Amino acid sequence: MTLNFEREKYISELKRIKPKKVLVQLPEGIKQNALDIVKDIETLGIEVVVSGETCWGGCSVAWQEAQALGVDLIVHFGHAKYVEIDFPVIYIEVRDELDLNPILKKSLTPIKKFKTIGLSYSIQHRHDLDNIIKFYEKNGKKVVVSKKLGVAAYEGHVVGCEYTGLKAIENEVDCYVIIGNNFHSMGAALAVKKPVFLVDVYNYEIKEMSKLRDKIMRQRIISIEKLKDAKTVGVIVEIKPGQKFGSAKFIMDKLRSHGKNPILITMNEMTPDKIMNFYYVDAFIELACPRIAVDDFAKYEKPILTLREAKVALGETTWEELLKKGVL
Repeated sequence: MTLNFEREKYISELKRIKPKKVLVQLPEGIKQNALDIVKDIETLGIEVVVSGETCWGGCSVAWQEAQALGVDLIVHFGHAKYVEIDFPVIYIEVRDELDLNPILKKSLTPIKKFKTIGLSYSIQHRHDLDNIIKFYEKNGKKVVVSKKLGVAAYEGHVVGCEYTGLKAIENEVDCYVIIGNNFHSMGAALAVKKPVFLVDVYNYEIKEMSKLRDKIMRQRIISIEKLKDAKTVGVIVEIKPGQKFGSAKFIMDKLRSHGKNPILITMNEMTPDKIMNFYYVDAFIELACPRIAVDDFAKYEKPILTLREAKVALGETTWEELLKKGVL
């Protein structure tokens, strides 16, 4: 993995904005690069604080930390802009500069029977999009890039929680190819009905996602059934502006109308230790990132559901309707 932190871009932006103090936010995988970034910024006479909190996406911009620390600007690395934040932020997307040709060649075998592919990428590969399209077209494939819809920042860009841009092209493609990692491809497989192939540039493998998708769907059905029987239900809300999925009042009222005892809980980040303290709660509905409930099933002793799944358990919609729309 050869990461380009776009030094010229953030140095140029900092010279233009002239902040006195900044908060640097880095995803988990690249926090080891913090010292080099800090040294660079400090050469401009700017005070630097590095956030040690987890940062899973552009939905996790640390504006509350920034306000508490009295900084002038957040420098957010590794993600594209996701939502409007009422605080100055610059986004440095970070390029992963790899030779993708070997793994793209490897991908041709598993997708050989598909003529038209829907293409998406995680943000670190945006700079390679033209080369990826040319490669597949040269090898007889028609390429349709996912739309810039929902919270996607660009055509072809895929995020973990919302797949409107992929759904928009489903009738035009035979399968999907996701350039990146398991997180985005698993989400895509839950959102669309056509086959999804991960081109995993980090583990050098091609993975068809249907078996993992089916396993997760079985887990989701189990969680829905457990919510039906639950008496006390925790509704978890997140205060980050990019992690608000649904109305707490709506779901609290629905739970009460079904004879359940809801309790409204706020968390900055969900963990098994925090959940354990609410030992008297039978099930949880989280209105933060829907991937927490979906991806972390095995981490939690109690069932955790998304808002859409809760609606199924409460009879507001059906499992079949949920599948039509896509779980994510």
